Amino acid sequence: MFLRYVLVIVSLLHFLHDFRVCCDENCKEKPVFTPSRLVVKYGDPTSATCLVCQHNCTNDAFGLEHAVGYTEENGTTISWKVDSLTEWDTSPQCYYNDDDGNQCVTSLPITVYQPPKNVYLIFINHSGPMFAGHQYTLQCTVQEVAPISNLNVTFYRGQTELQRLQSSSTTKEPVNETFTLDINPSKDDGGLYWCEAKLELGAEGPQPPPVLTSQNIIATVHYKPQLKESPDPEQITVTIGDPLHLNCSSEGNPSPSYTWRLPSTSRPPFSGSTLSIEAVTSTDGGQYICLVSNSVGNVTKEFTVDVNGMMRRWDDSQKYLSDNPHLVCDETANCLVVICIDFEIDEKHALMEQVAHQAIVMQSILDLARTLTVDQ
Repeated sequence: MFLRYVLVIVSLLHFLHDFRVCCDENCKEKPVFTPSRLVVKYGDPTSATCLVCQHNCTNDAFGLEHAVGYTEENGTTISWKVDSLTEWDTSPQCYYNDDDGNQCVTSLPITVYQPPKNVYLIFINHSGPMFAGHQYTLQCTVQEVAPISNLNVTFYRGQTELQRLQSSSTTKEPVNETFTLDINPSKDDGGLYWCEAKLELGAEGPQPPPVLTSQNIIATVHYKPQLKESPDPEQITVTIGDPLHLNCSSEGNPSPSYTWRLPSTSRPPFSGSTLSIEAVTSTDGGQYICLVSNSVGNVTKEFTVDVNGMMRRWDDSQKYLSDNPHLVCDETANCLVVICIDFEIDEKHALMEQVAHQAIVMQSILDLARTLTVDQ
């Protein structure tokens, strides 16, 4: 039994002696691989040449250790070849022992890769339109790719790059990996979403790098109406007889509808984005409220319209003075007469006639008031 343990220990020491994994720092020159690094697609053939040394390896203690493939020697040059590389983690080592007893070793770094077999994109736990201001998670899944540490995954909206991610895994064999991105869409963030998986293998790797893209996801963003003009209340002054246009134009998704609340019931209901009145009358003054709504929300816009100016009709003048009795006085009457004279001098006959009937109505009211008996 003891003899068996001795044989095992001796065999292990012999194995460790032949398994060269280090290099003495005193080596004057190290073996040189050409190329110095290999990037090989899984299953493809590959080869490299090792120049063991040029000046300092006069003994026969040199060689090339390898787990796969075969070698051919020509002096101190060793060729290593593999017909089909199917090992994910392998690194040949070229070595020699110099005259001083130092062991010099160089390893050949090999990256064995496999492009992704499939890439697909989903929204996690969501379907249908998105809503502005809400958070959603995109998930990009890459299947059977190696090595995962060399994979770059990029999320896109249209041609706009959103974010680029990498895996922290160091696994060399093919794996499936998922990458996620949280987004908070605004109203302008609808469109095509997709992801791209690119295997970046450096200058020694295939050019251009292997790339595979996911399918496109068409995303729609719903958002409540937004006014194209300022949402602040507007104060508008208009002259009787002139046109009036109140703009409540908005954008939203779904398309918004409009409801107007008018100060007078004499006008028919209106449901457009811009309210238009061809000729304002004295009854059109007051507050206008525009309600814009869709399935997501609503917004309101308020307008306060003051109507003044020269009344073209006798009835308008009479109603305006009845609504504003504090203006009925001798000073107002005298002012209207002066304005009439000025318009006539300036040959503005139409304006003079419009003011004249106001002056006549004003004077008639004053004359009538003087004849009334007021109880003391």
